[in-house]
Amino acid sequence: MLRELYGHSLALLTDLYELTMAQGYWNLGMADREASFHVSFRANPFGGGYTIACGLAQVVEYVESFGFDASDTDLLAQITGNDGERIFSDDFLTHLRQLRPNVAIDAVAEGDVVLPHEPLLRVTGPLVDCQILETALLNILNFQSLIATKAARICTTAGSEPVLEFGLRRAQGIDGGISASRAAYVGGCAGTSNALAGKLLGIPVKGTHAHSWVMLFDDEPQAFNAYAEALPNNGIFLVDTYNTLRGVRHAIETAHRLRDRGHAMIGIRLDSGDLAWLSREARAMLDEAGLSDAKIVASGDVDEHVIESLHEQGAAIDLWGVGTRLATGYDEPALGGVYKLSAVREGDTWRPRIKLSEQLAKVSTPGRLRVRRYVSDGEALGDAIYDEDIGIGDGVTIVDPADPTRRKDLPADADQRELLVPVFRNGRRVYDVPPLEAARDRCGDELGRFHAGIKRLMNPHSYPAGLERNLHERKTEMILDVRRRSKG
Repeated sequence: MLRELYGHSLALLTDLYELTMAQGYWNLGMADREASFHVSFRANPFGGGYTIACGLAQVVEYVESFGFDASDTDLLAQITGNDGERIFSDDFLTHLRQLRPNVAIDAVAEGDVVLPHEPLLRVTGPLVDCQILETALLNILNFQSLIATKAARICTTAGSEPVLEFGLRRAQGIDGGISASRAAYVGGCAGTSNALAGKLLGIPVKGTHAHSWVMLFDDEPQAFNAYAEALPNNGIFLVDTYNTLRGVRHAIETAHRLRDRGHAMIGIRLDSGDLAWLSREARAMLDEAGLSDAKIVASGDVDEHVIESLHEQGAAIDLWGVGTRLATGYDEPALGGVYKLSAVREGDTWRPRIKLSEQLAKVSTPGRLRVRRYVSDGEALGDAIYDEDIGIGDGVTIVDPADPTRRKDLPADADQRELLVPVFRNGRRVYDVPPLEAARDRCGDELGRFHAGIKRLMNPHSYPAGLERNLHERKTEMILDVRRRSKG
């Protein structure tokens, strides 16, 4: 997708400080020192109980195609410091032009459920290589995971009623629109209005007509009949341009004309007004007219909370078109994913590193981290974050990173699955990226393993995901040690 959409180097899709740090490592002879970084986030978005991992396919494509071209380094050569001299040296820029990331990457598969503080992705390799990848990896994973999570919340609430993503016109730019369509599909949407996403990604493309079609003609019946004449096999009629229930009657008249010609009206779309009452009235009118197979589509400012409310009111809606509030992550504009150094290699030994904060949730977790999920009878019981250099037993006690007094024992006889899978080794891809449809199926399957309380929209149950006890104890010791040394 990245190659087709952009077609040129994306190596400069980064914050300048990634490159200035890389120059610093180079100047100090540390460029090839091995380090390990992790992508994680501190809180689930939307006040929810889970997050959906999304964006790995684009990460793979970005890393595989990574490379600075001459125009990239020409730009860097023009950047100067406060003394008017260049920041980046010629030998470093030559190194950048030759750079192909020689990294090992492990990541959570797209569509998997992830929780705060868990490593979503781990990058290990030379300092310069790891550092330069930071911004782009966060850009890809943060946005797509946010939108996939929003889509999963909406689709879970909609239940058996399909959800279509209609958000392109209000998405955050071209790439935001394409990425949102992709992530929404992973999160469970059945299709998109975005034709370019259909071309690039194979997502089913859906859509009929807008209010402008109806407004073009002298009256609504003429507009509906003209559309039916032009596209008899794509008949969903938008009925709220003037008067919604009158529009339903006009759609019924057009449906009968279609039937006489051997075609069937697919349904009607409600885009405004009291959707609960209007949908019930429309359903009664359609059924009375012998059009019980006709679908009622609802769109407008719809999200999971609106859908939940409409269900409670007995709305008769068969399919949802969700736009702005899905494609933009409307009520929470960003997933707070971070990329933190967690270990450096000294000879044959990995030394953990930690970042402190006055806020416990912002204290990083040291070590080369992995995460293991425990499942029994098809239900997820808890996740253990651990350091692979410390190891983990079959049975384990986990400690809540945000509240060390909260602990849980995970049973040794439960099924166990490592969430991080190998993606790159020595800069070469060792992972077959699943089709987008498979990521969507994984999302549905994995959400099915989680208790309904965790998927609740308001005040969800907290799923147990924590640090393996030995890792927690080492983290605590490191915090105390750093604070002691900082006082001296």
